[in-house]
Amino acid sequence: MKFSFVMSLVCFVILLVAVVVLYVILSGLGVFDAISDTINSLTKEQGETTGSVDAGSWFSFIRVFGYTVLVGALNVLLITALSTVGSVIYNLAADLVGGVEVTLKEAE
Repeated sequence: MKFSFVMSLVCFVILLVAVVVLYVILSGLGVFDAISDTINSLTKEQGETTGSVDAGSWFSFIRVFGYTVLVGALNVLLITALSTVGSVIYNLAADLVGGVEVTLKEAE
């Protein structure tokens, strides 16, 4: 359980760093602005200058990072729990069947 918890925390940190790097790159390239402009122009009624959906708030850094933290925290809990249950089931099956024995010998 301790090992799976530490490994899931490491994966959580890697996820956060990857999302921040990707967000900075995509924001620097103007991808989010282009998507927001496209959504705003598609949802705007013809002949009007207002009344469109505010798609710019969908791609704010706080919102993206917040969802990432939420999903990452759930992953930490689920990975830790499922790894622990999986190891218990494996140990029970290995005790029941006898496990697999591997014998290595040196080549002559």
